[in-house]
Amino acid sequence: MDDPILTMEEREAINTGRWFSSLSPSLRHDILRCAFVRRYQDGDLIAARGEPPDQWIACAKGAVRVSSTTLTGKQITLTYVEPGIWFGDVAIFDGDRRTHDAYAHGATTILNVARADFQKILALHPELYEALLKLQARRIRLLFGQVEDLNTLPLRARLAKQIGHLIRSYGVPSLSSHDEWRITLQLAQEELAQLLGASRQRVNQELKTMEREGVIRVEPGGLVVCDRYALQRISEADQ
Repeated sequence: MDDPILTMEEREAINTGRWFSSLSPSLRHDILRCAFVRRYQDGDLIAARGEPPDQWIACAKGAVRVSSTTLTGKQITLTYVEPGIWFGDVAIFDGDRRTHDAYAHGATTILNVARADFQKILALHPELYEALLKLQARRIRLLFGQVEDLNTLPLRARLAKQIGHLIRSYGVPSLSSHDEWRITLQLAQEELAQLLGASRQRVNQELKTMEREGVIRVEPGGLVVCDRYALQRISEADQ
């Protein structure tokens, strides 16, 4: 059964999100007042491609895996939505159906705002239009940056940049060493390869090279970054 109340950790993730925290207190209050909580287990479907855009969504805990399916039936992961990030507003604005599937990656908590409530909030708070416009601009900038990286950077640099992003979103200091950071998001090498537009074999080779260099350590529970400065140097080496 869904718990209708966010935990303190989940509420903190929402309130400290870069975009959400920039809104006025009254707007944040009205959004949260209209929102309802849903909790999912790993692999549960949150939203399906082709569905009408009935809800505006935020991730409060865990991760949302956004994917598409090829003609042969293979699922391709495009991105992971981290805690504090809102999505689904584009489909509400243009009225078109959802273009991708969204699945829970690990135990995931979602905050939902019904489409009707979303439109009421827009009517009450015109500032939300400008805020969402800025959010879209940020998304476009990130997308262009990813396309540029894909076309200009070698896989080694792209992998280092992706690991750096995972540290910022899911990194926690290692209990065994203050210099090490553990990435709590559990990703198979195939999933990491999909994010980079590369084969699993090539990503595996680059990970092994970084491990030999003492930059990272691959453990059964996930990646541990041993030297963040070296990782950053790799990501900037060919820029």
